[in-house]
Amino acid sequence: MSDDLVQCDVTAGVAVLTMNRPAALNPLSDAMLAALKARLQTLAEDSSARVIILRGAGKAFCAGHDLKEMQAGRAAPDKGAAYFADLFSRCSELMQLIPTLPQPVIAQVQGVAAAAGCQLVASCDMAVAAEGTRFGVNGVNIGLFCSTPMVALSRNIPRKQAFEMLTTGEFIGTERAQALGLINRTAPPESLEAETRALAETVAAKLGAAVRIGKRAFYEQIDMPLAEAYTHTGAVMVENMLLRDTDEGITAFIEKRKPDWAAE
Repeated sequence: MSDDLVQCDVTAGVAVLTMNRPAALNPLSDAMLAALKARLQTLAEDSSARVIILRGAGKAFCAGHDLKEMQAGRAAPDKGAAYFADLFSRCSELMQLIPTLPQPVIAQVQGVAAAAGCQLVASCDMAVAAEGTRFGVNGVNIGLFCSTPMVALSRNIPRKQAFEMLTTGEFIGTERAQALGLINRTAPPESLEAETRALAETVAAKLGAAVRIGKRAFYEQIDMPLAEAYTHTGAVMVENMLLRDTDEGITAFIEKRKPDWAAE
C-alpha cells in the first residue's frame, strides 16, 4: 500500500517522489506520513539519488492533514488527545527530516498547498510552482490555528506576512509566494515538470560530496551568531577543500578542462 501511496522513480541522479492520492488532494494522512518518511529515509542511503523532487499526483500538491481521519481520531475512545499529539509529532518529524537529508529536496507544486501542505513546501530546500497555484495556512477558517505549519512558514517568509496568512486564512498566489521567498520559481502549468527537472539536473550535475557538505552547513549555520557561523563554515570549507575531487575541480578550472571526478 505504501508503495502505491508514495511512488518513487530515480533517473539520471534525480529521485521523483509522488504523493499518489489525487482524489483526496494528497492529504498527509497517517499512512501518507509514514510512507513519505520511509521513502525519504531510504533515499538518504541511495547514492544514485543526488536530488529529490517531491510532488503530488493530480490537480493539487497537498491539501494538508486528512480532516476525516482526524475527526475519527477525536471520536475514538482510546485516542483523543494522545492521537493528536502523536499525529503532530510524526508530522513534525517528517518536516524536520527533510533538511537533514544529504540531497537537496525540491517541491514541485501545483493547484493548492494548504495548511500542512504549505508547511511541506516551506520545509523543502527549494520549490517550483505552476502559475495559478494557491498557498495558504488556512486552518483558522475552521477553528484550528496552523501552529505547526507556522514553524516552517515563519522561517521562510517575513513574520508580519506569515502572521497575516495565519490569522486571515487567506491564500496567496505564485507571484506573491515568490516575492515573499516561499518558492524559488514559477512556470506555466504545462512546463512545471520540465522546469523543476531542469533545476534538479543542474544541482545533480555538481560534485555530490560538495553539495552534501554545503547543505549540512547551510542549516547548521543559519541560526548561529555571526562570528560562530563564520568559524563553523570556515571549518566546513577546510573539510571541502581536502576532498580529492575538489582538488581535481580547482585544477581542472585552472587548466581550462572538464574535471575528472570520481564516480560517486
